[in-house]
Amino acid sequence: MKTDTKVLKLVRKTESASETEAASAEAKAASADFKGAAPATQPALSPKAVPHEETKSPVVTKIVSQSKTPQAKAATQPGRLAPAARDQSEYHGLSREQMLSIYRTMYLSRKIDDKEIQLKGQNKIFFQISGAGHEAVLVAAGMVLKPGYDWFYPYYRDRALCLQLGMTPLEQLLSAVGAEEDPNSHGRQMPSHWGHKKLNIVSQSSPTGTQLLQAVGCAEAGYRVKLISELKNRVQDFHADEVAYVSLGDGTSSEGECWEALNSACNLKVPVLFLLEDNGYAISVPVEVQTPGGDVSRLLENFPNLHIERCDGTDLLESYAAMQRAVQHCREGKGPSLVHAKVIRPYSHSLSDDERLYRPDEERASDSERDPVKRFGAFLIEEGVTSQDNLQRIKDGVDREVNEAADQALASPQPTPATVKLYVYSPDVDPCAKEFDTEKGAELSGNAGTMVDLINRCLHTEMARDPRIVVFGEDVADCSRDTHLEKVKGKGGVFKVTANLQRKFGGARVFNSPLAEANIVGRAIGMATRGLKPVVEIQFFDYIWPAMHQIRNELALMRWRSGNEWKAPVVIRVPIGGYLKGGAVYHSQSGVSTFTQIPGLRVVYPSNALDANGLLRTAIRCDDPVLFLEHKHLYRQAYNKSQYPPDDFMIPFGKAKIVREGTHMSIITYGALVQRSVVAAKQAEQQGISVEIIDLRSLSPYDWHAIVASVKKTNKVLVAHEDSLSFGYGAEIAARIAGELFEYLDAPVQRVAALDTFVAYAPQLEDVILPQATDVAKAIQELHTY
Repeated sequence: MKTDTKVLKLVRKTESASETEAASAEAKAASADFKGAAPATQPALSPKAVPHEETKSPVVTKIVSQSKTPQAKAATQPGRLAPAARDQSEYHGLSREQMLSIYRTMYLSRKIDDKEIQLKGQNKIFFQISGAGHEAVLVAAGMVLKPGYDWFYPYYRDRALCLQLGMTPLEQLLSAVGAEEDPNSHGRQMPSHWGHKKLNIVSQSSPTGTQLLQAVGCAEAGYRVKLISELKNRVQDFHADEVAYVSLGDGTSSEGECWEALNSACNLKVPVLFLLEDNGYAISVPVEVQTPGGDVSRLLENFPNLHIERCDGTDLLESYAAMQRAVQHCREGKGPSLVHAKVIRPYSHSLSDDERLYRPDEERASDSERDPVKRFGAFLIEEGVTSQDNLQRIKDGVDREVNEAADQALASPQPTPATVKLYVYSPDVDPCAKEFDTEKGAELSGNAGTMVDLINRCLHTEMARDPRIVVFGEDVADCSRDTHLEKVKGKGGVFKVTANLQRKFGGARVFNSPLAEANIVGRAIGMATRGLKPVVEIQFFDYIWPAMHQIRNELALMRWRSGNEWKAPVVIRVPIGGYLKGGAVYHSQSGVSTFTQIPGLRVVYPSNALDANGLLRTAIRCDDPVLFLEHKHLYRQAYNKSQYPPDDFMIPFGKAKIVREGTHMSIITYGALVQRSVVAAKQAEQQGISVEIIDLRSLSPYDWHAIVASVKKTNKVLVAHEDSLSFGYGAEIAARIAGELFEYLDAPVQRVAALDTFVAYAPQLEDVILPQATDVAKAIQELHTY
């Protein structure tokens, strides 16, 4: 049996033009109610329904089974329709006009899917993934949530939700054709990657599950604003009872970040509404292969503070009642809710997939009997809410609207090639600009401090200046159990970099995270989209990799993929590097080139205490995400100490420092190789070789002008760094010098770097693996005699 990909028709198509155009009063009411955003005032609830917002319920059951109304029981059985019910209380307070409007939105969502499928077949769009089969629970969610008030982190099936919140068919079809006016991404992302600034729909990406931690961070921002008194008059768009909605499929529940998000949401009791849209398949993988027992919500029953609802997500009334109860739990400050909605997927995963390859005809036919659009339309007719003719008039009106929107979208201008580099970084705040350069003439005072001391001082002064700054990560607090704070010295990070920040600014602004790096970065992104300034710590660079998904696909891309609608200016502090005598494989890694090749991410690497202070302040005050690398070996070296600069001391990104003047050759370096190069240069000077040393300080961007000037001056170049030689950061510098400054070179560009292996525990092995001053000295000699 073949499943028709077109919308199932309940009644015959009206053939008379006059009938089509003469809409009844019911149809007009439904159409008018649909236009624009969803009503701010939700429908009054019947005595049988649970209060939504203002009316308080004495008890909210932790787990609520499916609705017990007679028609809901019948409707949950495939192929059966609910019996007639004239009492409006049976509709959970929904009026006749609202139910017609709901049907219109559900049908509209399906019709846009079908139109996109048609356009893909005509090669007028390039990708399609549908929300078919999910419409009922999504419209229900949109009915009980507030656009522009609550916050939304949808996934690609959520077309109907976005329509209910106020996104128009034209806006969705502009996304399908990749138009410049597309509010979701301005032509930069695939269709159904939702985003809408006015509706608080935060830019969505393709990786499944990354949105979950961000939604928790978004809700956590509201939680922390309530606790931080200095923010009460300095932030906007925060509401005491706001909810952060986030959705996922049954396959996504297998992702580790899903469980990390649930952990933090329950621990903090933040108002996150998790909607699990369970259609039984993750592309071709059935749910029982993904989940032990095949039922995600059963595994979550013992999570504290988590209110769980289960519903037939193809039944509009049952879904609506479940959503009301779930949202009420969140708005009352009782913690997160999870709605486990069983839905169907009547179409293939996307047009790149053919479900007939792995789903038998009888299974697909069984699903079609639960089609939410078909079921709700039939229910409205059987209940006497509307007539077949009026339902058809609604559908005919939607058909015309979608066709007109498609024509308009196809005629809409595409983005011009000149725009491709726009919004990789902030167009408003340039951390390379002169206003960030207060280095010259800065008056230093006090006793000399280490890099740890001056980073700590910067964090103290910046947190005092800006109450939006929150600091968190593993072990960064002085003591999580603040009742013990006066009895203990305090941790303040494994390297003491964040010592006494919690004592000074309180646990609402300085706090420990779970041992989960993706959790740290994902939550920080959610907070940053709300206007907070997270300065987070990954305890060791060696363990940054679980956060790579969040860094590469979310943090660095947020601004560009949304066309500057959204941003996430997070600072990630990371201890890095070797030379520790015992650091070994998993406490000595470098690997900076992995991050410097990510557009949208600033990467900074100071070599001394003063530079660390000024560069960190710039990182905090700039408007882009910054990876701030702090070499562990340099934390407490006497040779890189400095007195304390003023509280406005900043060093701009992309400004190198001439550590040592020279005429015979240039060394381009950074981090721990700066001092080793200085030692080698002093040795070379005794042999009459004059070496200039350039400390890049920031690696992305880097100071090309300083490199050019030095190469033109000395005509010989050595690039030295701690990364492995092959594919390391120095390869880019060397290649660009060779490509753009070849005529100024008197010798090939040389490199000194670590061996292409891992850092060993035994000191004699580490000394051989990592570049030493003797290696730099040898390279200087060889280059000088070339």
